[in-house]
Amino acid sequence: MNEIPYETGAYYIFDRAYNCFKNLFRIETLDSYFVVRAKSNLQFKAKQWKCRLPKNVLSDAVGELTVYKSSKDYPSQIRKVCYWDEDQNRKFTFLTNVTELSPLQIAELYKNRWQIELFFKWLKQHLKIKKFWGDMENAVRIQLYSAIIAYCLVAIIQHDLKLNRTTYEVLQILCISLTDKTCLQDLFNKSNFKNDKERSGSCEPNLFNF
Repeated sequence: MNEIPYETGAYYIFDRAYNCFKNLFRIETLDSYFVVRAKSNLQFKAKQWKCRLPKNVLSDAVGELTVYKSSKDYPSQIRKVCYWDEDQNRKFTFLTNVTELSPLQIAELYKNRWQIELFFKWLKQHLKIKKFWGDMENAVRIQLYSAIIAYCLVAIIQHDLKLNRTTYEVLQILCISLTDKTCLQDLFNKSNFKNDKERSGSCEPNLFNF
């Protein structure tokens, strides 16, 4: 949190591991906004609260932190939103300095953060990047972009040719046919997956194993 170049008017979404109230107050002083998932041991005293709440919103209150160190690090009032997620059948508690958004919008902001986590998971599962060629930011970006572009091209081929094959099979056939000049449709029609698997010498497609 100390290294983030905070921008005025921007929104920053954090998981509960980032309940650092000193840094959160720094965001407040920069006229920026945050939404952070609160820890289960949060000590909070409500000063104002809303009575009419939309569905799945358990509470929406503005108050102050009561633990000495937390209140010292964050001396201003803070908003607490409790939300019940029907999909996961669990309660989420959020702390934020955003006042103009509805409690449902606060919960939606956090859900959008989770989409980033799912994207990272997708990268690990599909691109098979086991190591990076370089450790500079630009080198990492180029390698990731190259892998994503290659994967998207494979997906386009799979869609346009209406291939009755899994992405795994398509990748494997392409891996062992990179210098083959056969038409793609003919290449996939004549290829035998079991034989290709034996020829490749690996149980995983290695197109993205940089």
